[in-house]
Amino acid sequence: MMLQLIKLLAMTLIWCSSDIEDAVAVAAPDAHLVNMGCSTYNASELRSFYANINETFSDMRLDIRNQSKHFGTVGKARGEVLTYAMFQCRNYLSKNECLSCINTATTQIRNCSAGNGARVIYDGCFLRYESDRFYDQTNELGSGVSCGNTSSTVTGFRGAGEQALIELQTATPKTNDFYAATKTQVAGGSAIYAVAQCVETATQINCLNCMQVAYNNLHSCLPNTEGRAYDAGCFMRYSTTPFFADNQTIDIAPYLKQGDSSKKWAIIGGVVGGVVLLLVLFAWRWSTKSNKVPRGNILGATELKGPVNYKYNDLKIATKSFSIGNKLGEGGFGDVYKGTLKNGKVVAVKKLVFGKSSKMEDDFEGEVKLISNVHHRNLVRLLGCCIKGRERILVYEYMANSSLDKFLFGEKRGSLNWKQRYDIILGTAKGLAYLHEEFHVSIIHRDIKTANILLDDVLQPKIADFGLARLMPGDRSHLSTKFAGTLGYTAPEYAMHGQLSEKADTYSYGIVVLEIISGQKGTDVKNDEDGEYLLRRAWKLYERDLHLVLVDKAIDPNEYDIKEVKKIIEIALLCTQASASTRPTMSEVVALLKSKTLMDQLRPTTPIFVETNMTPQEGNSTNSSNATASFSVQSGR
Repeated sequence: MMLQLIKLLAMTLIWCSSDIEDAVAVAAPDAHLVNMGCSTYNASELRSFYANINETFSDMRLDIRNQSKHFGTVGKARGEVLTYAMFQCRNYLSKNECLSCINTATTQIRNCSAGNGARVIYDGCFLRYESDRFYDQTNELGSGVSCGNTSSTVTGFRGAGEQALIELQTATPKTNDFYAATKTQVAGGSAIYAVAQCVETATQINCLNCMQVAYNNLHSCLPNTEGRAYDAGCFMRYSTTPFFADNQTIDIAPYLKQGDSSKKWAIIGGVVGGVVLLLVLFAWRWSTKSNKVPRGNILGATELKGPVNYKYNDLKIATKSFSIGNKLGEGGFGDVYKGTLKNGKVVAVKKLVFGKSSKMEDDFEGEVKLISNVHHRNLVRLLGCCIKGRERILVYEYMANSSLDKFLFGEKRGSLNWKQRYDIILGTAKGLAYLHEEFHVSIIHRDIKTANILLDDVLQPKIADFGLARLMPGDRSHLSTKFAGTLGYTAPEYAMHGQLSEKADTYSYGIVVLEIISGQKGTDVKNDEDGEYLLRRAWKLYERDLHLVLVDKAIDPNEYDIKEVKKIIEIALLCTQASASTRPTMSEVVALLKSKTLMDQLRPTTPIFVETNMTPQEGNSTNSSNATASFSVQSGR
């Protein structure tokens, strides 16, 4: 009995120890507790589970303190004990306010004790952990609403409130961070302050679904003067009492396509959509509840799922026998075709080219299963696969706007404004940060370039072909130069010595950023008297403090802030520094992009310029997959 008490005391000390450093934290702003839930199932191997939780909380604090993050996911593993955690602060909170709110949340959530999952939702922040991955979840039957007790007597208040919530429902899934904040004037000089937010790991459609349910719940609070709606992956709140500064509102007008005449149908559509969604979720839960072993997920986290297995004949019909007319493009991994499935869904079908490799046949399904579970709004979704004989086919979501290179160097050249380019720069960084640091297996892309950055209907970026290098046999790649990459984008240590790390992607990203800003290909020589490649030219302009000479003339100078453009060029140069160890991680890049200034100690140093001369092999085409490379390595000065 005494031994058991000692063990229990030790467990408690381990569980609570990580909060000691923050025990004196001041009360968090917006620390009104909205909702809390604990799993009814205990975690296995409590010592390891508690240690994992403590580490995730510590990492979250560091992310907030050092990188000013307002959202993040952290995964930890000890043996077979896996722990996944997520935090999110409302964007209007300062760094210190966010940290204070999360400190309050980490203290509160420990009341769940040995449960293998827990969540806590405050006005200002959200914290959740599970023993299974849950990052892409938004709608669950745990959704709820909390209404204030005071009713407004202001004329037109209900109508103004409904309009504000409808606009949040529409705009939030289209914004860069899935976040919106508005102030709506009401008769008599009063105003309605409102915010909406989805977790950043959600897809756009899942965020919209969550917003619809939140609206359906929250508009029932009107005409009360305040209300809150919450779900597994989103939060919506309104109040007549200001809870953020007027200068922190977001201009959501560009994201609103509905006119006043469609207001009625927006309300009806939201209500019907939300009810149908809840019924479907309820039916699914009911049908599977009796057939599954309880996992203990308070919000329905699931195990790793396998990809959909498509029939070869169905894909053949969908692509019109892989016809030239349906061909979208080609690359080192294989050709891509547009396909329309029997249900009308349009997809992108990639026929992989691996050659003869029995190892590939053995590893394919396992690797594809891994890749298909990568979910992030800035990554192209792998829907499924097909295996027929030695053929290996992947099926992806279809991107109607094709790839970024078409907008920078192709038929749509010059059509991107500054905001669109900035969103692409930031979104691509977020996608890479997820691959490198947030997915439970670190994935190095190895071939980041504008042709592998696709654009969705609203020109948000989605990285394609991630994880495909994992499918390649160790002794070959889709280039004959002994590395999986594209010359001109590839980090010098990888291109010349085969030294691969996440920082190789960082280098490639830096080149892509310079291309986005300049509209010039990184592999093209500038047609002037100096005849320089893009990176060398960018560095020389930076040294002379002539950053803006690099900016694409197609961009209206009135659209951008000069200091912001200079900062982003410097971030790109930081990413292309000669030593991999001096380049920032992609999560640091995201933080730098969001910051107002670039710290003096992070000033870039001279890059190594790896300039390429692509020469086709005798008897082959000029396709890059058949090219040899000669490198010219030069110092920066």
